Amino acid sequence: MSALAILLQATDLNATNTAQTAAGVDKLTEEIPVFELVMDGGWTMIPLFILSILTIYVFVERLLSINKALKDEKDFMVKVKDYLLEGKVEMARELCARTNNPAARMVEKGISRIGKPMRDIVSSIENVGKLEVYQLEKRLTLLATAAGVSPMIGFLGTTLGMVKTFFALKSETSLEISTISGGIMEAMVTTVAGLIVGIIAHLCYNYLVAKVDKVIHTMEGASIEFLDLLNEPGK
Repeated sequence: MSALAILLQATDLNATNTAQTAAGVDKLTEEIPVFELVMDGGWTMIPLFILSILTIYVFVERLLSINKALKDEKDFMVKVKDYLLEGKVEMARELCARTNNPAARMVEKGISRIGKPMRDIVSSIENVGKLEVYQLEKRLTLLATAAGVSPMIGFLGTTLGMVKTFFALKSETSLEISTISGGIMEAMVTTVAGLIVGIIAHLCYNYLVAKVDKVIHTMEGASIEFLDLLNEPGK
């Protein structure tokens, strides 16, 4: 047999072995149900599951609330300015009351203080702004906590799984692979679950913080525009 024929035969054999190995891995992966993997994770999967539910709930609830705060009536500040320049203070307040967003509530508070010292007007607007920011950031700390705690819980499950494995190795002289595989499986599953929940919570937190910053920027712009209007000559 020539060297070329031997080389071709070896190549075909390696390709066959590789294909068989890949097929075996695919088959094994398909046969492992997700529920079984979760159950193999042990009791540490319970707090991870709770944190995942809290993460989804807080994200959806906060996203809807923040998007509502971002809604603005077209040319809101232009209309307010026109009303105030025409002396229609009550109409300006009614427009603010109809516009359901933080910026409008800050401007409404400022309008209600017209006639008082500028320091009082600025202070009242700032106080309303602080309350609005607090409402926007409410429950975001839960997402930050879930992002930090979830990987730690996963690592705890990993440690417990490895302790269980080493305890079995220490206490029994003859072990089957199935005996120690349970502890190793628990260790790996909790690590993966903790990282997944932590990454999702971290992404959700950062996304919502960016949305809140956008609302705060809008609030600051409206308050500055209103105060500039009051400081105009003749006001």
